[in-house]
Amino acid sequence: MADLNLINARILGDGGFMEVGISIDAGRICKIAKPPNLPGASRTIDLEGNIALPGLIDAHVHLRDLELSYKEDFFTGTCAAAAGGFTTVLDMPNTKPPTNTPERLRDKIQRAKDQTMVNVGFYAAFPREYSQFSEMVQNGAIAFKVYLHHPVTELDVYQDDVLLNAFGQAKGLNRVVAVHAEEGNVIQRMEEGFLKSGKTSLDNFLKAHSVDREVNAVKRVLKLAKQAGLQLHISHVSAARSIALLRSFKPHVTCEATPHHLLLTTSDLHAQGGKALTNPPLRSRFDASKLWQAVNDGVIDILVSDHAPHSLEEKRGENVWKISPGIPGLETTLPLLLSQVNRGRMMWNRLIQMLATKPAEIFGLNRGSIQVGGVADLVIVDMDREYKIDSSKFHSKAKYSPFDGWKVKGKPIKTFVNGQLVMEEGEIIAKPRVGQIMR
Repeated sequence: MADLNLINARILGDGGFMEVGISIDAGRICKIAKPPNLPGASRTIDLEGNIALPGLIDAHVHLRDLELSYKEDFFTGTCAAAAGGFTTVLDMPNTKPPTNTPERLRDKIQRAKDQTMVNVGFYAAFPREYSQFSEMVQNGAIAFKVYLHHPVTELDVYQDDVLLNAFGQAKGLNRVVAVHAEEGNVIQRMEEGFLKSGKTSLDNFLKAHSVDREVNAVKRVLKLAKQAGLQLHISHVSAARSIALLRSFKPHVTCEATPHHLLLTTSDLHAQGGKALTNPPLRSRFDASKLWQAVNDGVIDILVSDHAPHSLEEKRGENVWKISPGIPGLETTLPLLLSQVNRGRMMWNRLIQMLATKPAEIFGLNRGSIQVGGVADLVIVDMDREYKIDSSKFHSKAKYSPFDGWKVKGKPIKTFVNGQLVMEEGEIIAKPRVGQIMR
């Protein structure tokens, strides 16, 4: 007898959606069939014809915690993930203290394991000593992350030979390196100049973080990754010119985009101020249109939230250099994208590929599909549900969003993690430790 039967589900097959039942036992899918052919189960849930998607994977999340737990912690962040339909998230290393030593990575995982509502994997920043790269992996690093705009490693990543050696270490350990591609040394000089002359507006931020800063950094890391033979991943691509570069380097590089770079522009930044400030910043309507083209033709491999929560106080003010860049996205990403599917701007198979199949492939995760024998990570979506985004109801500690008031159509209504129902109709109904630490 199975633990759970899900009946009257619709899943995407080769010929479109088909109605099936899904049996789950010991956290795994044991059968997919019409209800009469399912085994008996201790419990049955009628999904009422709603769509079952593979549990979604967000490969770019800032869960904060540690000394930044006032912004977010492992419990609230993973509750937000479950509410948004994500069953696995990969946490970034620019925490306080940064995850740039094997000991800090080990301690971070130890702290997280009792609080998680979804599966969590961890990026590591480059350690100071090359000999520590393997220890980082042994301690649980899913991938490495390098911030070229604001390094959180003691390695001088502005030196090509240093970055090339670090790429070689990651290559030898079969680990992806994700890169925040902006020329940080140039940005820092520009920011210092603006500060000295009292220039503190959003326009000054946009000048410091211009498209040139991103494109030049992308050129640099693509060249070095090619030398190292490394599979590189470019985080949150925002510019059309970056897309043109990445297109020519396929398949030796993968990349990601966010809903805010797809759906918002600099006009929204000027209208909303700090609430819409992020890094890299929102770009032009032309850039956003080129990102959409790259999403649909496969140049952009995955979609991520870049969930970057801050306190409300940190998002307000007239001086842009005192505003913390970052947008909370775990609870808005899927509804925003389901709305695009409803409008015909995005196909179902592309959505599933970009939010489940491909991130699992890139980062070596045994997740991202609905198949017999696979882990029972599932999200159930009601494509007819219409509502307005309301950040005051977020499970995240970050109660703000540039998408506040947006009308969306399509909502995650149930999230199953490792076979357990964690979220139902927006409420978290499980206890922590449902999620696993991904290694």
